[in-house]
Amino acid sequence: MLPIANLNLKDLYQSTFEFFTSLSPSFSFSAISAENSASDLSFPLTPTDPTPRPRNLSADEESTSLRDRLDAAERTDSHNSSFCNPSVGASVAASTLYSMRRENDTIKNELSKTKAEVARWEERYETLEKTLKETRDLLKVRDKEIQVLKERERHSPEHHFRSTHFDRRRSCDPAHQRSDSSQSRQIRLSADWSEIHDDTLSQANGNHRRNGSDPCPDNMSTVSEEERAQSRSLETFLNKIDLWSGAQVIQAVQDLNSEILQFAASATELCTFSKQRPNSAKVTQASSEVATRLGAALSRLLATRDHSQDPMLVQLALQGCISYCISRALSSFCIGYQSKANITLTQIYTHMFHSEPQPTSSRWRALTHKHIHELHPELNEYAINEMTETIFRWSLDIFLISGSTNPQPNPASRENFRACFGAQVKRISKAACRLAQVTREEIMSANFEVIAADSGQLFDGQEMMDAFEDYGSSDGVVLCTTELGLRCSTRKAMSDAPASEESIDRRILLRPKVVLESVVEVIDPR
Repeated sequence: MLPIANLNLKDLYQSTFEFFTSLSPSFSFSAISAENSASDLSFPLTPTDPTPRPRNLSADEESTSLRDRLDAAERTDSHNSSFCNPSVGASVAASTLYSMRRENDTIKNELSKTKAEVARWEERYETLEKTLKETRDLLKVRDKEIQVLKERERHSPEHHFRSTHFDRRRSCDPAHQRSDSSQSRQIRLSADWSEIHDDTLSQANGNHRRNGSDPCPDNMSTVSEEERAQSRSLETFLNKIDLWSGAQVIQAVQDLNSEILQFAASATELCTFSKQRPNSAKVTQASSEVATRLGAALSRLLATRDHSQDPMLVQLALQGCISYCISRALSSFCIGYQSKANITLTQIYTHMFHSEPQPTSSRWRALTHKHIHELHPELNEYAINEMTETIFRWSLDIFLISGSTNPQPNPASRENFRACFGAQVKRISKAACRLAQVTREEIMSANFEVIAADSGQLFDGQEMMDAFEDYGSSDGVVLCTTELGLRCSTRKAMSDAPASEESIDRRILLRPKVVLESVVEVIDPR
């Protein structure tokens, strides 16, 4: 209220002063002493002593002085009012602090974004640097291989024969004796003998048209055709281009394992089991065949355990049965081909793999597998149907010895089972045959093998994986293989000498997953 009162007093004072000044120029008010407090400020409403006193200031100057004093009093009151009412100053301080905090948060957000951007660019830089290093290493390896091939070509007898024959042909042709220096300079500058051969062939053909009495044209034509055929053969057998990468092959095996798991789970869930098992010749024969494929231990467990409540053991046996069927089929040279011919071709390829360079043995394998299918176009479809039938027959044997009531041993029930899972099993067979074609024909740099652990084999953590490793120690004997693995073999020796085991690099790219005998107590405790 003090500032408002001061403003009103100021206006009243100014109007009164102007009124009396207009009536009497000598009239003036006496100011209040500066020693009075601001709260007691008042103005006398009576004129001063009429006794004349000497005046040094004019009316305007006195008015200006009074106004300056009033402004000073207002500033003092404002300061006291702010001091007496601290809420105004606190509000201003709070507003300033809030704006500073918002600005600080904005700066922090920008700083975190900048740090994330810098980290992302650093990661990208490291990736590019790693890729560049791998590319340089790969180029160095390629350069070494090219240099070795050039050295072998330079010291080969065929190269010496071509050089000798080229010199003899030039000496037989008088038209080329004048250009011996230019031809020799061209030969020294050329790095590829095939280009020299093409130039020589074109010159020989031109000379044959110009001079019909050339004594060597027939021999030149014959040698040229032989060299051309040999060049094509070298290009074919020294090619190491892979149409599939190792990661793609691993993914194909994993997809095949997923298909096997889905079929085993679906078939087991659909079937029903009984504690009572019929004692017949069919059951005895099926038990014997299952023991041959999966081992006596698993066959005995399937025949003696009760699967009506939890058929997990039956599902694992189905996975092991199909995995064994596919691994055995892929171990042959050509799926579906005659067994005796397959054995012979497998022996030839094994011997060639240990005695010839890697590109040579791989190209022979690819060409042989390709031409077998070209001679027998129906072989692929026959292999798919045969594998599908085998999977169904082996699966039904497992259901029979496990006490299955659906499907039953009668033909009608079995046909219903085939109709229900026919498309799924055929998809598994097609995937296995496609994988065989890829590993035989489309990979030249290595030899890929689909592997499975044998029943009764001791567990080795370096070569296999325990499917139930989270439930106990992985020790004991293998019961069956539930998922297939993948192994890569490459011959490192470049010479023609027979390779030793040290010169063959074998790596397991995907370990097969197995079930141990000790895990039976975890699945079906008694």
